[in-house]
Amino acid sequence: MELLSHPLYLAPIPMYAQLYKCDTLVINGDEPFVKQTFRNRAVIATENGTQSLTIPVIHDGGKTAMRDVRISEHGNWRHQHWNAMVSAYRKSPFFDYYADDFAHFYEERDGFLMDFNLRLHAVISELIGLEKGVKIIDNTCNAGDFNDLRFIAEPKALTDIANYTAQPYYQVFTGRNGFIPNLSIIDLLFNMGPEGLIILRG
Repeated sequence: MELLSHPLYLAPIPMYAQLYKCDTLVINGDEPFVKQTFRNRAVIATENGTQSLTIPVIHDGGKTAMRDVRISEHGNWRHQHWNAMVSAYRKSPFFDYYADDFAHFYEERDGFLMDFNLRLHAVISELIGLEKGVKIIDNTCNAGDFNDLRFIAEPKALTDIANYTAQPYYQVFTGRNGFIPNLSIIDLLFNMGPEGLIILRG
């Protein structure tokens, strides 16, 4: 079975839970970029609750294909994102093990959002032990041929995934905030390491 999704930025855990059940992640690079979605936004847990990390992009108001959306270097966002991750996860059990795998993403300059997201996905998949193939398609393909999870790019859709219930796991700030479900996959990775695969299996 093949899972059709968008190339998301540090995608939310439910996407990876669905990918666990599939053989391949399928991405349609021709589909248009949509603002205020997980295409360029990730949510992490901090001492004060959740925090959204948004990559600034250059596009023409929604008509640009996802494969053509360029990353903007406006606002020193790389420094801000990495500092937020360090602050949120430096006390987590696995941050020190994996920090070097992610730090360079926030030092280099990447041209295209889709490429950046997929490179991050490859690293995450390898570290958590969920290495599935990735297939890039275009608009000539029929979405009906795949397990269509494209709606998960919308933050409000996270609670609407059939047959998925968030499995609680250790989080650094659970004592302060309680368990927060449906965060970015890096929350699961930094807190649980390879055992995160057990959570994805459900």
